[in-house]
Amino acid sequence: METIIARTVPVFREYGYAGASIDRLKTATGLTAGSLYKAFTDKRGVFEAAFTHYVKQRRQDLAARLLKASTGRERIAESLRFYLEAASGFEGRQGCLVLASLIEATTLDGALHERLSDTLATNRAALITMLREGLQDGSIRAELPIEASADLLLSLLQGFRAVGKLHDPGDHDALIGMSLKILD
Repeated sequence: METIIARTVPVFREYGYAGASIDRLKTATGLTAGSLYKAFTDKRGVFEAAFTHYVKQRRQDLAARLLKASTGRERIAESLRFYLEAASGFEGRQGCLVLASLIEATTLDGALHERLSDTLATNRAALITMLREGLQDGSIRAELPIEASADLLLSLLQGFRAVGKLHDPGDHDALIGMSLKILD
């Protein structure tokens, strides 16, 4: 089942919820429409499973990358690098399932909308934690407005993914350096 769910993720990443037709999902999974409906009830069920799988995998991948960072500032830099890498090449062209869902947020039903909102709130909370760690370890200036900085960083991260749909973001090191200037 996990393999089937993983095969649906690229469809939703590329086409969004509305554009992910049952035909596209059938092609991606190799299942018939009947088998998809039997396993997931409807397209919404497929999307929920794909969204859960995608977010879980991305969080695990980022968490593994953050283990090598020792300060709040380094964790933020590594998060920026992680998102820039995901916004580049084939991965970038596929797009981000969270971003695709954000674009369609007003068309998602209440439960899916809430799920997306919770995902963004969790991402924002992780940035706030990194910023607070940076304040405590002295790698970030003491008078930095934490909440506003977290919102700006969250917007940057999602913006990288949006740009990556069309072309690779520029020099990663330069973009990270410029982004980190807000912490000085």
